[in-house]
This record gives sequence, structure tokens and C-alpha cells, in this order.
Amino acid sequence: MVLLQISEPGQSPQPHQRKNAVGIDLGTTNSLVSVVRSGMPETIADQAGCHLLPSVVHYSTQGVDAVGQEALGFNVSDPLNTISSVKRLMGRGINDVLMLGDQLPYAFQQLDEGMPKIDTVHGLISPVQVSAEILRTLVNLAEQSLDVMLDGAVITVPAYFDEAQRQATKDAATLAGIKVLRLLNEPTAAAIAYGLDAEQEGIIAIYDLGGGTFDISILQLTRGVFEVLATGGDSALGGDDLDHAIAQWLRVQSGMNESLNPMEQRILLEAAKAAKEELTEIDHVNVAILEWEGSLTRSVMNGLIDDLVARTIRSCRRTMRDAGVSVDEIQNVVLVGGSTRSPLVRDKVSKFFGLQPMCSLDPDSVVALGAAIQADILVGNKSAGDMLLLDVIPLSLGIETMGGLTEKIIHRNATIPVSKAQEFTTFKDGQTAMVIHVLQGDRELVDDCRSLAKFELRGIPPMVAGAAKIRVTYQVDADGLLNVTARELTSNVESRIEVKPSYGLGETEITKMLQDSFSYARDDMQARALREQQVEADRMVEDLLTALAKDATSLLSEEEIQCLNLAIAELQKLRLETTEHRVLARKIEAVGKTSETFAARRMDASIKSALAGRSLEDIERG
Repeated sequence: MVLLQISEPGQSPQPHQRKNAVGIDLGTTNSLVSVVRSGMPETIADQAGCHLLPSVVHYSTQGVDAVGQEALGFNVSDPLNTISSVKRLMGRGINDVLMLGDQLPYAFQQLDEGMPKIDTVHGLISPVQVSAEILRTLVNLAEQSLDVMLDGAVITVPAYFDEAQRQATKDAATLAGIKVLRLLNEPTAAAIAYGLDAEQEGIIAIYDLGGGTFDISILQLTRGVFEVLATGGDSALGGDDLDHAIAQWLRVQSGMNESLNPMEQRILLEAAKAAKEELTEIDHVNVAILEWEGSLTRSVMNGLIDDLVARTIRSCRRTMRDAGVSVDEIQNVVLVGGSTRSPLVRDKVSKFFGLQPMCSLDPDSVVALGAAIQADILVGNKSAGDMLLLDVIPLSLGIETMGGLTEKIIHRNATIPVSKAQEFTTFKDGQTAMVIHVLQGDRELVDDCRSLAKFELRGIPPMVAGAAKIRVTYQVDADGLLNVTARELTSNVESRIEVKPSYGLGETEITKMLQDSFSYARDDMQARALREQQVEADRMVEDLLTALAKDATSLLSEEEIQCLNLAIAELQKLRLETTEHRVLARKIEAVGKTSETFAARRMDASIKSALAGRSLEDIERG
């Protein structure tokens, strides 16, 4: 008799077969990817053993030239084409970007209503495209490490990210070819990592000070249920701002004027960042900037960043008020983000909450670890009943009413997923259409809130003013993304919209980018191969010219020198003219053979020089 394996509906016929999903912390300064192995989450390292991927992308004329640590090396030498801290630009308009002032050395262009694009040597680049390259690198790293294709990923976002910023993050994932299982708030991810490990129960605070954003979340943990009571923070305050405060002090001390060029800005910021990191461990550090040398003490640095850290504490106080809890009810405080390594931050957090913060897990990796645990559940490797997430929306969602007022339909800190409906009516007799203006924010006036979308409901039966009943329904999914429906109840005419904020990429733009990535894949590979051969040609020419300048007259005849110089000139000319990487590779090989005799003579001369004046007995004794 043959036995057939059967399964319950929705389950794999091989229930023991694991699916592969990862958690990704897409950070301002650094990003990480994490996976659950043998029941425990762990971050994935690259070949060099580094777990942190710098969130930096360098562009050349051919396109993406380097991502991560390699790209970081271009920060000072090519600042306009080395994009870092791009998370601060996600989902933001030109006015938001201009408010950052000289913190960003890039040249921006605003072509439409969307996010401003960065002008690079490769052309105009969207922040979404930059983030997509970082995400793609992380996924490739995970797939190489696991030796499998991924079934999905959980990507974390700051709890205070609004609709536009969340949608921009999801657009970046789509562009990178990632199946997003969930956008997960970073504080909630940290709670997952700590809560499951420590089986914690009660009310805890998650203090998350990353490179570009600050989040504070108050959570209730009860037997595997993570309920976010309230969340707050500042999406434009993070470790970058601490760096800029220190950099400004260094600029004044070193006598540099205010109008710095991009390279000087980078040098100043790198020096400030390095000093800040060193002062987490020691009380005094020497700083060298260009021709200036000085010192910075921890006490002076604390004075420079004190106001910024105080802003985070004020956010903590407001969020606790929203949650309806007092300081005495907080049982634990979890520190998240590399900036929480600062002694001043830890001291202020400890004094405000009256507790020693929890920091047993690496603050840089705790978010990624929590995301991996959630991904493992969502992909089906672990029962969803093991953990229930009750997340909240960060800002109220509303609709414009007469007089430019905002009527809130879903209030901030409402648990998601959530659906709320409210009825409205017409303003004029015989009105047959209505504009639905979707807003986000907690101010009373439309002008003080962010516009998310507008759409029209048409076909309303003509009635006297106030007779029509239009039900507007707002639905927020588990990722914090919004769908809006408007329906006239007597006629059942309906209109709906999936809110795609103007600062995200449109469907057509995403589709075109994806199609381009497939259509030009072969061209991109050839362009990369050509670039690699061009780099090799440049290296060979430089090495040969240096060697000729040093040893040509003593080791080569005049005819041999002319032959080598001719070969070098031909290689330089071909490097500029050819678009075929194979042609250039063959020329490099030919020049290498031409220079073999010269290389051998230089090696012989070097050996003779090293052995000069030594006897055979000396050599044998070593």
C-alpha cells in the first residue's frame, strides 16, 4: 500500500520544511540583516566578518560603483556622489530637505511634487533608489550566507515614520525585488528581541536614538502580547545631529569659515563622528582637521549635545502622558541605536526613568534581531500564536471639512490594523460630487497637516444640502499603510483609493525601474566588466611609469624603453576609446608580457641589492 502525505489547508505538504525569511534594519548610518537559526536570531556578517553595512552608496558615471564599507571610502574624496544618511530624505519634500541646511552636501533638483532627487555624475537619483541598493546588498548577503533564495523579509522603520516615509521604504523594497512580509516599527522589533528572551511582563519603554531618528515607545508586555500604548519621537533628530553639533564647534575652533565646500564638510563631519565615538570610552581626545590640531573633552562635548538629548527626554515625557502611565509604572527601559552608547544619553535616561536601562543586547543589532524573529513567524516557521503584535499609528489620519479644518477619523496611537468610518454630507443643493482630501497630522487646520491624497466621489444623486449620506472609511493595514473608501449610502456609488503619498514612487515609475533593471541587465554587466578592466589598465600604467622613472636607465636599453613607452601609450589610448572589456583585457595582457623582462630584471636587481655585502655563511645563518 502506498501512503499519501496530506496537509491541512494553507499548510505545506512538508510541514517540517523551513522557509527562509530575514529581518532587515534599514538604518541611517548602518544597516543589518538577521536570520533565525536553530531557534535563535543572529545577524549575518560579510566575508570580512563585519555585521554592520554602512548605509552608503557611491555612484560613478556608469552607475552604482560601491555599496557599504567600500563606498564609505569615497566620503571625503567624492562627497557629491557618495550618498549617506539617505534615510533622512525618504518620503520628504524639498522644503523638508532644505530645513536640514548644510547637513547634506548634495545638489538637489525638484522635478515634480515628489521627493527631490540627488544630482550625481550618473544622473538624478531618488532616495528610494539609493535605499533599494542598500536593501539589495543586504538580501544578496543573506542569500549567499544561507545558500537559498529568500521567501520574504520584515523591514523595520522608525515608529514616527509617516505614511509617505513608510511608502517610500516599501517602494525601495519593491525596487530591490524583496517580498515585504511586514513593515515593523523599530521599537516593537526591539521589544520582541528583549521580551521573548527575558520573558518580560509589564510596561516598558523603548528609547531608540539612531543615526537619523529618535523614537520613544511605551509598550505593555503580557504573555507574548506586545501592545504599543503610545509612541512618539522626532524623525529629524538622531546621531547625525550630535555629529553636526560637534562639527560646528570644531569649525569655530579650527578657524574655518562658514561657507565650506562639500569636501571640507565631510572632513569636519568625519572628525566629529570619530571624536564622539572615542569619547564614549575615554574623557579626552585629540582632533586633527586639515592643518589644525586641538582637543575635545567629554565634558565639552556633553555641553554641545545636551540640548539635543534634552529634546529626547521631552518626547519621552509627552509620550508617557499619551500612554496614560507615570514614570513609577515603567518597569524597564530598553536602549536601541548606536547613539545610546553615549554616557550622557544613558545618564539622562537613567535619571528620568529612575532605572538602569537594559543594554545587554548590542544596541546596533537589537532591531534586526527582533525583525528576524517576526519574519520567522510570518513566513510560517513558527506559530503566530506564540506572539501577538498590537502596533499603533504614529499620527492621526483625517479628512478636510469646510473652512479648511481637519476632522480626525483615526486618532494617533490607535492600534493597527484598524478600520474606522464616519458619515459626512453635502454642502450645496444638488451637489453631485465631492472631493475627499486625505490628511495626516494632529493639528486642527489643513495647512498644518500633511496632504496624503485627493480623490473624487461622483454620481451622488442631486438632493438638498445635508440630505446625502457619504460614509468615508479609513483602513490601516499591519504595515501602517492606508486605504480610503467613500460611498454614498442611498445610491451605493463608491470611490476608493490606496493612498500612495506623493513623496513615494508611483506604480508606473516602479514598474519602469524594474523593467529597466531586467532590460539592461546585460548592458549593466558589460559596463561593470569594462569599468573593472579600465581600473586594471590605470593600475598597470601607473605601476609601469613609476618603475620606468626609477630603474629604466640602469636596466633597459634605449630601444627597450621606447618599446615599453609605446605599449603604455597604446594602452592609455585604448582605455579611453574602447567600449569592449575583452579588447581592453587582451591589451592589458599584451602589455604585461611586454614588461615581463623589465620586471624580471628589477627583481634580480632587488635581490642583488639585498644580498650585497653578505657572505654565504651569513645567508645560511639567516
